[in-house]
Amino acid sequence: MTAAAPASSDTARTGALSHLRVLDLSRVLAGPWCTQNLADMGADVIKIEKPGEGDDTRHWGPPFFGDALGDASAHACYFAACNRNKRSVTVDMATPEGQAIIRELAKDSDIVVENFKTGGLQRYGLDYASLAALNPRLIYCSVTGFGHTGPYAPRAGYDLLIQAMSGLMSITGRADSEPGSGPLRVGVAVIDLFTGMYATSAILSALEARHHTGRGQHIDMALLDVAMAVLANQGTGFLNTGSIPGRQGNTHPSVVPYQDFPTADGNMLLAIGNDGQFARFCEAAGVAWHQDARFTTNAGRVIHRVEMVTMMSELTVSRSTADWIALLEARAVPCGPINNIHQAFEDPQVQARGLRITQQRYPDGQLPQGECINQVVTTASPLRLSDTPATLRYAPPALGQHTEEVLRERLQLDAAQLQALREKQVF
Repeated sequence: MTAAAPASSDTARTGALSHLRVLDLSRVLAGPWCTQNLADMGADVIKIEKPGEGDDTRHWGPPFFGDALGDASAHACYFAACNRNKRSVTVDMATPEGQAIIRELAKDSDIVVENFKTGGLQRYGLDYASLAALNPRLIYCSVTGFGHTGPYAPRAGYDLLIQAMSGLMSITGRADSEPGSGPLRVGVAVIDLFTGMYATSAILSALEARHHTGRGQHIDMALLDVAMAVLANQGTGFLNTGSIPGRQGNTHPSVVPYQDFPTADGNMLLAIGNDGQFARFCEAAGVAWHQDARFTTNAGRVIHRVEMVTMMSELTVSRSTADWIALLEARAVPCGPINNIHQAFEDPQVQARGLRITQQRYPDGQLPQGECINQVVTTASPLRLSDTPATLRYAPPALGQHTEEVLRERLQLDAAQLQALREKQVF
């Protein structure tokens, strides 16, 4: 199932954040992920990009979109993942005119999101202090690798670097005792994504505070802070016991059996989280392990992990993955296949939830000169609000697609003024 887009204008106006204006000075992933969340919930997000170049991720490929003939274009798919529902405006912020445009847009914006290095926008007069002087109600969210304080504040930060420094990679990958061991990154830029989500929460909190104070504030989001926070139980376990967790592949440090197991035709994932589920598994499989004192409780199964996993693996190869899933799902034992991404999007539950959405960049189907793609497919927002659902208004935009539209609408610039800026190569 593919969700249709764009939504009707009536639906678009019902977005929970449709009354908010966001000025997006961020690029790559963490900042754009945050602003896409806000855009999906109805906020008017103006994405500022460098003329002729745009967001770095416009060029991060392959994979690239296919053009009308099916040949690879110069448009990277990466950009589409985190820039839906935004309007792209090209502005050269190195010019005085470009800085003036951004300041004017900030005057009637509610939120600014940026991910320049600490102090990077001060020389343009676009830092928090400068813009808050023009708009005291402005909520200004800065996303950096290490935050605005501390000895690493001037450093650039990247997801992979932060995964390494935070300890996340030290607990990701096969155990040292297994072949192919060693630290691994997570398969997507998970710290960037978590930072985008935390930034969204922080912005909404600042908005709520503004209802009471009438003032905006500065938000200092750091990838390293987020990475340390999302160590979650692993981090808390270390802080309270001093025991340093290590890599253990797909197994869980505190729950058994909770991992992948071989089957007659592949693999399956079992996520048995309590003793009742384990007893139901044993009854379905025709074994009495749940009556063995070593395995009756989860704590016992963790202590006797090696014996438990060995016995489970010898049993699970007796049936196919599909047979195990049919058997165990009927008894409410959490299990499932280990899908590739193609299989995941073909899953009936994924399709029923409408998680694949198709948007037309140019609704009239007419591609402007120099453009070669129109249809863009992305993954739907997981934010499901009953009265103010996520809305679809704009496909991930072409570079500068909305520049003149926004400058006319927000700054009331006329044709002559736009032409003058164009001649100065401000956009």
